Amino acid sequence: CPTAADLRPTNGTRVCAQLYTDNSPYYDQCCAGDVLVVPPGSDVPYMPRGWSAKASSLVVGSRCELTVWSGKGKTGKKRSFSA
Repeated sequence: CPTAADLRPTNGTRVCAQLYTDNSPYYDQCCAGDVLVVPPGSDVPYMPRGWSAKASSLVVGSRCELTVWSGKGKTGKKRSFSA
């Protein structure tokens, strides 16, 4: 997986989090598959099409926090992740 400090695309734009569809019990095989990039200041009450219940691993950038809910429209249990 990339480190929190690595979450910068080649053009230098800041990325707050990346979610991945594939995970593994082996660390070197985590953070694989499709990638969902979360830019700073994002407020998305619904997962994009095809991402519902698909994220299996994630990395959160420095000075960012990712908050997720178990239900659609920001309902259900809430959990926050940071670097």
